[in-house]
Amino acid sequence: MSYQGVLHRYGNLLDLPAHTQTVSLLEGNTPLIPMPRLGKELGCELFIKFEGLNPTGSFKDRGMTAAISEAVGRGAETVICASTGNTAASAAAYAARAGLRAIVLIPEGKVAVGKLAGAIAYGAEVIQVQGSFDDALSLVVEITQKTPIALVNSINPFRIEGQKTAAFEICDVFDGAPDWLCLPVGNAGNITSYWAGFKQYQKGLPQILGVQAAGAAPLVLGHPVEKPETVATAIRIGRPARGEQALEAAQQSNGKIIAVSDEEILSAQRILAAEGVWVEPASAAGIAGLIAEAGKGAGIEAKGKRVVVVCTGHGMKDPSIVTDSFASPKVIPAAYDDLISVIGK
Repeated sequence: MSYQGVLHRYGNLLDLPAHTQTVSLLEGNTPLIPMPRLGKELGCELFIKFEGLNPTGSFKDRGMTAAISEAVGRGAETVICASTGNTAASAAAYAARAGLRAIVLIPEGKVAVGKLAGAIAYGAEVIQVQGSFDDALSLVVEITQKTPIALVNSINPFRIEGQKTAAFEICDVFDGAPDWLCLPVGNAGNITSYWAGFKQYQKGLPQILGVQAAGAAPLVLGHPVEKPETVATAIRIGRPARGEQALEAAQQSNGKIIAVSDEEILSAQRILAAEGVWVEPASAAGIAGLIAEAGKGAGIEAKGKRVVVVCTGHGMKDPSIVTDSFASPKVIPAAYDDLISVIGK
């Protein structure tokens, strides 16, 4: 069996220029993992679309293969992005694959170390901005308007084209769309692309539950958040670039966008890990939202439904969330009696 990246598999369905030259790390084809215990508790058929198993550990690779492939095709030599972490690692990896220079702007002190390490490992030039993600994105937009540097954030339309492929994959596995799709919402590119993908594929439309962190919930509050704060660093964004499209997706799907607390997000992260799926905090927002809504009389009706929750990034992206709260392990002599005294018979 030969493996294919998303442009090889679905390129005929994507609106990419003729000059596009495919740059791939064999992204996509991520699993839909059944979650029987939690599904039973919620009364639904529950699956995790685990995007953390993409090459750089997040869903960003789907859009980045398209954005970098288009940039290479038109002769770009340098790409740039603003990032809270996952975009940085993905842009750096695909730029490295293509032999391009990559520049990454990050908000000072606001990026998980696992993500920053990825961008550095792939050879990106990382610059910290004294401000928020939104400030960094404004700088990126300005410089790409004045220079030949290619912008690869999700406001790049080709990013959305690549990310649509996740919706195609879900429909291919189930031979149709699920009843509900739940996912985190940060800069809102992913919710926008899923909805576009389901509409284009014409194999059914799910209702969509978009979930923001309470400290970074401009779409729920109805106004920008100047200083967003949440443990879920990947969605710590106060001015989503595709906020209007996200609201349209929720409305058109007869779904909703809600906010959950950091405590609910971290609880959902532990619940997922208890069934063997370790995700970064932001990735657990979708599950946190489903749990919060499924238990409400006025929430979403999940019972008896097929529900897919998108987990956008691997737990290794932000391991300090777990390790910082972990007590030092017990130390024993290398002797059977000491071991049995600790673990019991």
